[in-house]
Amino acid sequence: MLLNSNLSFFTKFKIINLQEFRILASTDNFGVEAGMGNRATEWMNTYSKEKKMDFNARLEGYQVSTKNFGNFEIISWSGNWSDARKIIIKSSTKLSMKIIESGYHQKDNLLLSFFGIGKEFAKVYKKGNYIGAVVLGTRSGKCYVKSEKLG
Repeated sequence: MLLNSNLSFFTKFKIINLQEFRILASTDNFGVEAGMGNRATEWMNTYSKEKKMDFNARLEGYQVSTKNFGNFEIISWSGNWSDARKIIIKSSTKLSMKIIESGYHQKDNLLLSFFGIGKEFAKVYKKGNYIGAVVLGTRSGKCYVKSEKLG
């Protein structure tokens, strides 16, 4: 599924257009504003049960830091990708918090992404509105922010 967005951001001295990315359903981490982890996962799990959606979230027990957006608690989830995406963005609006919606990979690097070598891009939302993007990496099985750009 191609991302229908004209958003672009700067990384390693070249412009990257988010239309060149695909969403991979295998990505299972999102971020919620630090201090909101328990409340957010509880709200998301309750909401998904009420709406009979295939989604379950839990805290991973660590945080990532950004210069422009603050700190985020990492959550993992299981279930349906489209339900997860809807719920994480809705939680941003309902709980008035910032979230990281990860899972975007460059089309030409899909194979590398499966092995954790490629770049993973994520959108950052505040109160349901897009405010920027980050490039994520993994080290010792945990996410970290490589670079970021305000929206």
